[in-house]
Parts: sequence; structure tokens; C-alpha cells
Amino acid sequence: MNRICIAPSILSADFSAMGAAVEQLQRCGADLIHCDVMDGSFVPKITFGADMVASLKKHTSLPLDVHLMVVEPQNKIDDFIKAGADYLTFHYEACGERSAEVLRAIRSNGVKAGISVSPDTPVEKVLPLLEEADMLLVMSVYPGKGGQKFIEHTLSKAETAREFFAKHGFSRDVEIDGGINEENAARVKAAGVNILVAGNTVFRSPDMAKTISFLRDVK
Repeated sequence: MNRICIAPSILSADFSAMGAAVEQLQRCGADLIHCDVMDGSFVPKITFGADMVASLKKHTSLPLDVHLMVVEPQNKIDDFIKAGADYLTFHYEACGERSAEVLRAIRSNGVKAGISVSPDTPVEKVLPLLEEADMLLVMSVYPGKGGQKFIEHTLSKAETAREFFAKHGFSRDVEIDGGINEENAARVKAAGVNILVAGNTVFRSPDMAKTISFLRDVK
């Protein structure tokens, strides 16, 4: 992909009207629909599972960007692939040495594979795995905890990844998730991020289309 894309997190929508929310995001110019899947074990919260992803798929032609914040993601990827995930990302912290195997399994099913690092995980841990991946997801807040501010030092991970890609001739997406807003979007993109996950910033906006456009275009 590598163009600048906005991926609103459906987690910020009204759960009683998720289909309508997805349809609205598409009308307002979103590029992807970000689906935060939390299991109550890897992170404290529980959100939704593969059945919800399958239901959302019926309401949009946009790619579904599924972010697994779950333990043992290798045991769950098949369900989300069948549900219609277009991007499927899991956490290095949850998979460790099995990460390369899981990335290959996702890609072998024709789905874009991503690997994520939490704020305290050095990006160098996953650089050797990025040959097997389509995307690096940098968490700019701690996963599964609400009310956090954007963690500035996480931008250096995007910069390091972009340098690594340039050195090795890779074309990969870099996504960032957590605390993205109108004030930090420009410097996030300057660090090499090309997919911005924005939940509350989009859903709390009085003009969602204008906000999505601003986040995509601001320099």
C-alpha cells in the first residue's frame, strides 16, 4: 500500500449500531476499518471476536484491518481469515519465537500479515521478521488501556523500521495505533508511518469526513 491511509478503529463506535458505523466511515472517506480484538487475557479488556468481523464485512467494501491483542494468536488466525480479515496483525509479545511461522501462515491464505510491538518492546526485536510481514504496527499507547496520551518515543520505531526497509529494499506498511489526533498526525507521518489508526478523534468529530481528510493530508 504505502500511501497515507486512515484506519478508524471501530472500537470507538456505538456497539449497538456497528454496521451503520462502518457504512458511515466508508461514506466519509476512510481507507480501512480497524478492528481491535481483545481477549481479556493478553489485555484486560474483552471486545469482540471473529463473528463480529464477519458481520462487519457485510457492511463495507473497505479492507478490514484486524488487530489481534490475544494470547496464542496462532490458534485464532484461521477464524479471522474465514471471517474476512484483509489485514491480520498479532503481537510479537504474544507469539515470540513462533512469530515467523504465524506470519507465513497468514500470508499463505492470501491475507496481509502484520506484526505489532507494544511501547516497551524494542523494534529491533521484530526487524528480522519483517521480511515475512506486510506491515509493522507500532503501538503508541499501551494496548487495552483507555485514557492514554500518545507516547512520543514510539515514533523512533517507525523511523528505525523505515531505515531498515530502505536498506534491504523492502516495501512495507507502517501503522501506528493509539492517541492519533490533529495535533500529532503530521509528525507521525514524517516519522514514516503511512497508516494512522484513529478512533476517538474520528468518532467524536462533528464532521467525520473533514477529520479523516485532515489526518490524511496534513503536513
